[in-house]
Amino acid sequence: MHNRIQIEDKEFEILLENDNINKRTRLIGIQLNVDYENRCPVFIGVLNGSFLFMGDLLKEIEIPCEVGFIKVSSYSGTSSSGEIKQAFGLPDNLHDRDVILVEDIVDTGFTLDYIIKEVYKQKPASLKVCTLLLKPAALKSPVEELEYVGFEVVNDFVVGYGLDYQGLGRNLKDIYRAIGNANPSE
Repeated sequence: MHNRIQIEDKEFEILLENDNINKRTRLIGIQLNVDYENRCPVFIGVLNGSFLFMGDLLKEIEIPCEVGFIKVSSYSGTSSSGEIKQAFGLPDNLHDRDVILVEDIVDTGFTLDYIIKEVYKQKPASLKVCTLLLKPAALKSPVEELEYVGFEVVNDFVVGYGLDYQGLGRNLKDIYRAIGNANPSE
């Protein structure tokens, strides 16, 4: 493990080590197994960022479940514009199902808010959000459905374990935060 890394023009320092991420993911998995006992939830991962967290989380799930993915993009390329262009891949059979949205990070909450509204159109039995990271300082309005949070982090730009900087860094097994004049992400 490197304590500092360089990606493009930014320097990053270690924020969360993979061991800690795995321990927290295991605990969330245990909680989900208890909360959804005798049910068959649908896990929906929000791409691209959630793919590693989703994969590791599902390895901890022992109850029957289904899995899907959704990808959302915004007009300006950043979700903070608040304008969502499209969602694709949202399963259309969510009526009366227990749905768990899996996010890598919740910051402004704009994208998540859009996805939640889309899911509710199908009248699910329940809807909860599970996110690895939450930036409370960036959140524009509370998200009632936010039930499972791995780590609360400060409003810094973060990369690794599915999160990218200019398309790079998703493959890093640890999570790093930008050093210096880093603007918060998306």
